[in-house]
Amino acid sequence: MGHEVRVIAPASKAISGFGDRFIPIGRPRPIPTSGSIARLTVSPWLSSKIKEVLEREKFDIIHLHEPLMPMLCTSVLRLSPTATVGTFHATNGRPGYNLGRPFSKFFLKRWFRKLDGKIAVSKSAMEFAHGHFPGYYNIIPNGVDLAHFSPDVAPIEEFKDGKLNILFVGRMEKRKGLNYLLDAFARVKQEVPNSRLIAVGPGTRLRRKYEKKVAKSGLKDVVFIGFASYEDLPRYYKTADIFCAPATGSESFGIVLLEAMALGKPIVASNIEGYAGVISDSVDGQLVPPKDSQSLAQALISLLNDEPLRQEMGAQGRAKALGYGWDSIARTILDYYHRVLSEPPWKKKFPQSKTTPILV
Repeated sequence: MGHEVRVIAPASKAISGFGDRFIPIGRPRPIPTSGSIARLTVSPWLSSKIKEVLEREKFDIIHLHEPLMPMLCTSVLRLSPTATVGTFHATNGRPGYNLGRPFSKFFLKRWFRKLDGKIAVSKSAMEFAHGHFPGYYNIIPNGVDLAHFSPDVAPIEEFKDGKLNILFVGRMEKRKGLNYLLDAFARVKQEVPNSRLIAVGPGTRLRRKYEKKVAKSGLKDVVFIGFASYEDLPRYYKTADIFCAPATGSESFGIVLLEAMALGKPIVASNIEGYAGVISDSVDGQLVPPKDSQSLAQALISLLNDEPLRQEMGAQGRAKALGYGWDSIARTILDYYHRVLSEPPWKKKFPQSKTTPILV
C-alpha cells in the first residue's frame, strides 16, 4: 500500500526473505503458556538495542502483538516515543498477566496506559484482555491469504485414491485435541470404512505417543505427516473432504478454520469461543462439545455420509472466508492507524504522509 514496514522479533538464526525489513532483537526461548509453547525473548538487557533501533527508524506507528508479554514487547512499549498500538490474541489461559502479582500487575497497568490503540482479534480475546485491563478494544480479526489458500491448488495425489479424508492441522499439543479425534476416528472407521485421518503438524513427544496408541489399537488409515511447509499446506486442505479442529480451549480465533474454509472445505470443530466466532453451526460447519469423542465421531460420520451437505457447507465457508482476506483486514488496520494518528497528541506531531514507517 506504499508504506514502509519493519518487523522486529527475536531470532535464533538468520531469517531470509525479509531483507532489511526484519530487525532481530534477542533470542527466543520456549516458555509454556496457555497449554502451548510461546517462544519469547526473556532477556532484560534489550533496552540499548531497542533505543538504537527506535532512534534510527523514527517510526510513525509501533504495532505490538501481545504488548504486555515480556520482554521484547514490554520493553518496546516502555521506550516507545511515538503512537503505539497493541493487538491482543490470548483468551482463557494466563499469558503472564498474573505472574509475580501484585508487582507485575502494577507495572503492566502502567505500561498498558501507554497504548494509544488497542485491538483484539475476537470477542473472546477482547473479553479476556478487558478482564485484566479494562478499556476500549477494537475487534479486528486475523486474516487469510486468499491467493495462497486457493481452491485452484493441486491436491496431494497419494491421498486421492477414493477414500474420504479427514484432515487435522495443528501442533501436536494436548490443547489441540488430536487425542479426542483419534478416539472419534476409531468409531468413524467402523461406520465409514472408506475413511482416512491425515494429521499435519509439528511435534515429537506427543506424536510418538499418538503413533503408539494407533499401533496398539490396530486402527488403520491414520497418517501422521508432521511439519508441512507453508507452500504445501493448501494442498493438504485441498485433499481433505472434511477439516476437523478438536481443540479443547484457549483458542481466541481459528486461522486454520479460515484456511480450510478458503478452500471450500466443511468444518467439524469444538464449540469453544474462538471457533464459535468463526463457524456458524450447521451453516459452514458443525460445532460439537470439546473433549467429547462420541459427539465428534457422530458429526464426522454424518458429514462423511452426506456429500451434498459437505459441498453446501464448503461453499458457505468459502463465501465467508472471502470477507477475511488480508487485503481487506490490512485496510481496516491501516484505517485504525490513521484514526490513532489523528487523535491528540499525535495529530500535530505526525501529519499524514505518503509513506508511514510501521513496526509490527
